[in-house]
Amino acid sequence: MRLTDDQARAVLQAVMEVTACKHLAVRVFGSRLDDQARGGDLDLLLEFAEPIEHPALLAAKVSARVSRVLLGRKVDVLLSAPNLQHFPIHKIAHEEGILL
Repeated sequence: MRLTDDQARAVLQAVMEVTACKHLAVRVFGSRLDDQARGGDLDLLLEFAEPIEHPALLAAKVSARVSRVLLGRKVDVLLSAPNLQHFPIHKIAHEEGILL
């Protein structure tokens, strides 16, 4: 995974601060898992055990905060919660992603 331990901790801390949720899994998926690749954005899957309100706003806030932590790197956030529709990308992200 192309994140340092310090970056991974900082990302996780930023996500927890924005979401204020204790029951949350954060996974990195996509191109950041390929150690041979260069550049690229950071793809995150946030898996909530409880329904969430205002998912678009929450995703935007998490993306902005994590982007600041990573000095402007583009961050895509995918949310999974019982009240949200799931698509094939959710399955891929869950199965291939690495927990932070």
